[in-house]
This record gives sequence, C-alpha cells and structure tokens, in this order.
Amino acid sequence: MKLKNVLIAVKDIERARRFYHDLFGLELVQDNDGNMILTDGLVLQDEKIWRRFLGKDIIPANNACELYFEEEDIEGFIGKLEAYYPEVQYVNRLMKHSWGQRVVRFYDPDGNLIEVGTPM
Repeated sequence: MKLKNVLIAVKDIERARRFYHDLFGLELVQDNDGNMILTDGLVLQDEKIWRRFLGKDIIPANNACELYFEEEDIEGFIGKLEAYYPEVQYVNRLMKHSWGQRVVRFYDPDGNLIEVGTPM
C-alpha cells in the first residue's frame, strides 16, 4: 500500500492553488471541478463539496495536523512569504529547536497549518 495524496478543504480553490504555487512551486496536475490535484500529492477540495460529503462543518485552524515542507534557504522562503502574503497569520516566526532545526509555522488562507523547516 502507498499513500498517494493529502487532501485539505479550502474556501476558495483558485486562491489556494495560487498560494501553494507562489510559495511552494506546486503545479496543477488535474482539475476536477472543485477538486484540484497538485504536484507532490496535495489535493485541494472545495469546502462546500467536502462539507456535503462529510455531513459536518469544516473547522479551520483546528491545529489537528500540518503540512510540512523543508527548505534549505529558510530566510529566502520567509522573505518570499512576507512579500507575497504579508497578511499571513503566524503560529511562530522563525525559531530554532534544541536539535538545531530552524522552523516557521503559519496558516494558509483557509486555516490549514503549515510548517517549513530546514532539512534534518
């Protein structure tokens, strides 16, 4: 068995596609009208479709999971983040863990938690 994708619910699928393209270089692989598959296995699902499928409310910023990316040039990434999305809501700005890894955590425009850290 193999994990193929991670799906996140988003309010504005086109805004989310631009966000993940601008910051992480993810490209559109397939657009299924409310369900976009991006490179690296990230799937964006229109929140209305996801809510209808589950029969439950979507809870943004629930802090139950995060998308994790690694970036060697963490300062360059933060510069790009602040230039493209100055309104981003941080969980923590750049910090250094006791084991030496430097990380930043923030929410995407739909409240999905993202961590970007230096390679381990």
